[in-house]
Amino acid sequence: QGCKKATVPELTTVAVSNVTLTTAVSGGNITTDGGEEIIKKGVCWSTTQSPTIASSITDDGNGSTAYTSNLVGLTAGTTYYVRAYATNSVGTAYGNELSFTTNQVTGAALTTTVATTVTSTTAVSGGNITDAGGGTILARGVCWNTGPAPTIANNKTTDGTTTGTFTSNITGLTDGVTYYYRAYATNSSGTTYGTEYSFITPVTDVEGNLYKTVIIGTKVWMAENLKVTKFSDNTDITLASDAAAWIGLTGPGYCWYNNDADFNKPVYGALYNWYAANTTNICPTGWHVPTDAEYNALEVSLGLATADVDIWGWRGSDHGSKMKNTTGWNAGENGTNTSGFSALPGGYRFHNDGQFNGQNSLAYFWTATEHDADRGWYRRLDGNNAAVYKASTDKNAGKSIRCVKD
Repeated sequence: QGCKKATVPELTTVAVSNVTLTTAVSGGNITTDGGEEIIKKGVCWSTTQSPTIASSITDDGNGSTAYTSNLVGLTAGTTYYVRAYATNSVGTAYGNELSFTTNQVTGAALTTTVATTVTSTTAVSGGNITDAGGGTILARGVCWNTGPAPTIANNKTTDGTTTGTFTSNITGLTDGVTYYYRAYATNSSGTTYGTEYSFITPVTDVEGNLYKTVIIGTKVWMAENLKVTKFSDNTDITLASDAAAWIGLTGPGYCWYNNDADFNKPVYGALYNWYAANTTNICPTGWHVPTDAEYNALEVSLGLATADVDIWGWRGSDHGSKMKNTTGWNAGENGTNTSGFSALPGGYRFHNDGQFNGQNSLAYFWTATEHDADRGWYRRLDGNNAAVYKASTDKNAGKSIRCVKD
């Protein structure tokens, strides 16, 4: 009886599993060793079909037992062909060919932290990277611009290369400007962005008082009353608390309602005479007291008919309500404040006796425009009226001031 001739082994390739960006798992099942000992076994793979042991391989020992193979050093997002191999003294045989594609790095997932501590020149934001997209974070931070959809081609911070939360310090801002910002994260697939938010920077006066700002029509306005006690050149504005001193002023002066700075300064600001409103340096640098024409334009942007801007007295129907704050007025007299002007009833100081009146129910605002030698133009808001009153009055009257950006 003759002897059976040895042959190459026979085997199958184990289905590919645990595929990542750069690794995968396969293996082989040897169904027969061909009559000779298996001296080497593993899997081979390539980016082209029919890989051989001349391609990339694993070496998973010898013997005829089933084996697992760990494929490493792969390239993300790439299709590979793989098959098991087994070698005996006769030669090398291959299992069936399989293919798989390694995972691909995708954009990181992240959120933007809403900005806090917004000043005239800085703000604090940040983000939270919840998923690196299968890759490594190469850069992260916050980008910002004066237009929507800022990118890393605009201003940006650089705040590390890990996942998780981070804080970003936004710098180099200008007062009274709207900025759009969002967090970003970069990996090998590119840069992705968190939700976009925006803020408008406040303005700071010479004493460091910070004022919220708002865009109304085409202008940037203070959304709070002026409270400064010095001109922008750091010289003092005359404080006239006494009634006789107040009515005797012939130049710029200010006071606090009921002479109570502690209560009024943070809420209503100061009251100024028209001489103060008419100066060029009572507002922060780059800002000025609005003219009568600028108040007209503001009112028209809120619905006042252009033909009515020069009417003396009450004008319009509801644009005054749009300027009044939603809180702070007497019961039932708050406004809608859809403009963001946020007027509060700071009252006034009468020009001929220096008495204080109208707090909680009236708001008066000087313009920088002179009516005649004795009077300046102003605007008035009443708690019980949704319109705006326009008139002129004695220059020694005490009224609030808003500033508008140059």
